[in-house]
Amino acid sequence: MRILDKLISTVFPRLEQMSASGSGLSLPVEQPQSKMIMSSFGDPEPVLDGHALFEYGYCPVWQDWYELPFDIAATAKLYRGTSHHTSAIVIKRNILSGDFIPHPLLSRHEFNSLALNLITFANCYTHIQYNRFRSVLKLTSRPAVNMRKGTDLSKFYQLDGFQSKQHVFEPEEIIHVADADIMQEIYGVPNYLSSINAILLNEAATLFRRRYYKNGAHAGFILHITDAMKSQKDVDALEESLQNSKGAGNFKNLLVYTPGGKEKGLNVIPLAEVAAKDEFYNIKIASRDDQLAGHRIPPQLMGVVPQNSGGFGDIEKAARVFYYNEIVYYQNLLKQINDQLGIEVIKFKEYDLISSITKP
Repeated sequence: MRILDKLISTVFPRLEQMSASGSGLSLPVEQPQSKMIMSSFGDPEPVLDGHALFEYGYCPVWQDWYELPFDIAATAKLYRGTSHHTSAIVIKRNILSGDFIPHPLLSRHEFNSLALNLITFANCYTHIQYNRFRSVLKLTSRPAVNMRKGTDLSKFYQLDGFQSKQHVFEPEEIIHVADADIMQEIYGVPNYLSSINAILLNEAATLFRRRYYKNGAHAGFILHITDAMKSQKDVDALEESLQNSKGAGNFKNLLVYTPGGKEKGLNVIPLAEVAAKDEFYNIKIASRDDQLAGHRIPPQLMGVVPQNSGGFGDIEKAARVFYYNEIVYYQNLLKQINDQLGIEVIKFKEYDLISSITKP
């Protein structure tokens, strides 16, 4: 009955209108809608992407081992997130490597791997290889991103890409060096994770600028139409053409259709162009400073160009202070390998900038 009533209420009046007009089978011209239409183009993109990297607060148990209290796979991807973050890690590794004295049991290459893992993940794993007489043959570095400590706190497991057992190390085969943490005592947690928002913001700002130029439009706008169009199909066609005229939008473009035929029937109002150009530079500077503070590195050691005429001061003095405050700490952490092994394989020479002062 509802279908029949609908046919009667829609079809019969139209047939009567056609008969009364005397124009044969011609249909009446569709009148444009008088309602106001507002629609937007381009989805908003978040500045900070991804999930929290240190939200656990404890070490979850998985199979026979403890997982890390932070997302170590995401932290590994973060390593190449920005140039300042990567350089801050690499310069510490380079100073440690430059002062390291190679040992017959530990090559410089393996030491570089140990130092890089310790600085990046706050954990490094030294694999002790024995000969048949149970004497130490050589020391190698295991990738920290794949290493886990067993639930018995003695065995170690190296995982494959599918997070399953690849190899089991006995307690006497691995020396685990970890930085201290305030939440647990199984793994170390990188201190620079406090500046992770600055790293992600800096990377997102760079990606945004790349999309900004790749997009081609370079600015969002409001297309305001007050002249009435012939039909709703024309409005829909204009809306579709605006939406498909360019790639993924970095600004939200807005179509406002208010039929009425008022003054200036078609207006294009630009938005955000000047603000986007100015804020990009400010975001890069602010996020860079936060990264350097998280790594505790003087800006002149990172090649940062000073913004004032006075500069950053004496670079050698800054390097010496940085050496005592940061590098010596990592040297002492790595020397824990000597304590557990019973052999002094980790030795460092005096820093060149320090020795140049002490020499008469």
